[in-house]
Amino acid sequence: MARSGVLKSEIQSARDRLVAQGRHPSIDAVRAELGNTGSKTTIQRYLRELEAEAGTDARQAMPVSDALQDLVGRLASQLKEEAERKLAECRLHFEAEMGLKEEMLAKVCAENAALGVQIQAIELALRHETSAHSDAQQALAKAMAINTQLALQVANLEARLKDNEAHRQSLEEKHLHAREALDHYRQSVKDQREQDQRRHEHQVQQLQMEARTLNQTVVVKQNELTQLYQALAKETAELVAARKEMRRMEADIERIEKAGAETLRQNVVTYETAQSALAERIRQFEARCVAADGTLNEQRTRLHEQALELVALRTRTASQEEMLTLLKMARADLEEKPVLAQSTLPDSEQVAPSLSNTAASVEGGLSI
Repeated sequence: MARSGVLKSEIQSARDRLVAQGRHPSIDAVRAELGNTGSKTTIQRYLRELEAEAGTDARQAMPVSDALQDLVGRLASQLKEEAERKLAECRLHFEAEMGLKEEMLAKVCAENAALGVQIQAIELALRHETSAHSDAQQALAKAMAINTQLALQVANLEARLKDNEAHRQSLEEKHLHAREALDHYRQSVKDQREQDQRRHEHQVQQLQMEARTLNQTVVVKQNELTQLYQALAKETAELVAARKEMRRMEADIERIEKAGAETLRQNVVTYETAQSALAERIRQFEARCVAADGTLNEQRTRLHEQALELVALRTRTASQEEMLTLLKMARADLEEKPVLAQSTLPDSEQVAPSLSNTAASVEGGLSI
């Protein structure tokens, strides 16, 4: 790297050495003498100053002719130095331009080679494109044939689509009619269910009234039975008293027999009369007892039958109340799920007969 800032004394020493060697002290020679250091502009400026100083000294010492020769020589040397400087600058510029040209030439050669490779690649790609173009034309012909077939299929599909649309509209109309029929059927079922419910409530009320009447009848029969038991106890007490009287009279007969025959006969007549009356009373009492036993047995049989009827009636009422509860639950389910009943018409058609059968079974049980 060139060192800047050379001294004027160094340039003067180098110039003197060149002059002593008989060489012209040019800028390049002085710079070479300094070891290729220093700026050429600086060296030129210092050389001019040294030449000016040397010219001034020479002009002071020389005559006019010598001074003129010296001036011409200095002018010649200055022109030579300027020419050499310009030549050096031109050489440097030329060398720089040559370097640039060589670099540009190398780049152009590299680009040319790359372009050659690209041209080969382009030619190969062109061949491939030509082949692909022919293949594409064949594929286009096939695609056009397929397109024609697809156009026919599209036309067929459009015709089928129109048919399907008409079928769909007819299905929607059928579905609308079915929905209206379902609504009408649901309303009729609701009305029928309300009627069945009202009829069932009326029948339940009638059954409850009949049950209350039967309970009252059972109470009355129980009271009658109690009275019969009381009458039977009273008659039984009378029978016991009559038997005691008969035993007493038999004892009197025995006592009378022991007292005497006459008295016996009299007493026998009296006894026979009393015995006949007593026997009649006993027969009447036994007949009344038999009738009371028959009446009691009949009342017991009727009371047992009425108790069985009451149990059957209560069982039937409980089953009917359970069926009524099931009907109410089914009604609540139907009212809570109207969307399911609307969306599935066959299911509603299946549920409706089951409700009708249930209502018919309830009506049959109530009629029984």
